[in-house]
Amino acid sequence: MDSDTYLTVKAFSQSLYKEKGSRFIGLAYPVTTKEEIKGILETIRKEHHSARHQCFAWMLGAARQTYRINDDGEPSGTAGRPILGQINSFGLTDILIVVVRYFGGRLLGTTGLINAYRSAAELSIINNEIIRLYVYDCLELIFPFSSLNNVMRMIKDENLIQSHHSYGLECRLTLSFRSSAKEKIIKGLSVINGLEYKQINIIEIP
Repeated sequence: MDSDTYLTVKAFSQSLYKEKGSRFIGLAYPVTTKEEIKGILETIRKEHHSARHQCFAWMLGAARQTYRINDDGEPSGTAGRPILGQINSFGLTDILIVVVRYFGGRLLGTTGLINAYRSAAELSIINNEIIRLYVYDCLELIFPFSSLNNVMRMIKDENLIQSHHSYGLECRLTLSFRSSAKEKIIKGLSVINGLEYKQINIIEIP
């Protein structure tokens, strides 16, 4: 997979896995920030306040390097890690999976718990739609009107996305392009007379 593309889930999904009377409800959410995750977890705690455990794992960022797991009172390594294992198995990021357990009165043991949390997480992903997103860089360009033709030619040749443009003696427009092409685009812009640019943000486009 290219460095500027990644996989995530399209929307919220839910699953149900039963084992020896216990119910494991898998909840999968597309997320982009820790603040968003915090809000979702607070809502789940209120909605499932009578559940014995609410274990979770999440991962953020195209590089898939920011993540967290939580066993919420289950034996260490039996809940959060199996959930994260399914996120990794499907190669996903920008995702939160919570598995809510309603205890059925019978102990499952370490192996049983790992299998139950893994299965609930896996089903929540299977019940969703996996989508591919691309990371785009955005540059604001400032250049004289005399360089407009050169800029427009580059936009056409490189199939760039333009927006927020204004044309006058001084022209301004915003360019968006896949991050993997940044070096090539910067090199092309550098030879256009009188052009200056600044990066304004990075966006994700399906």
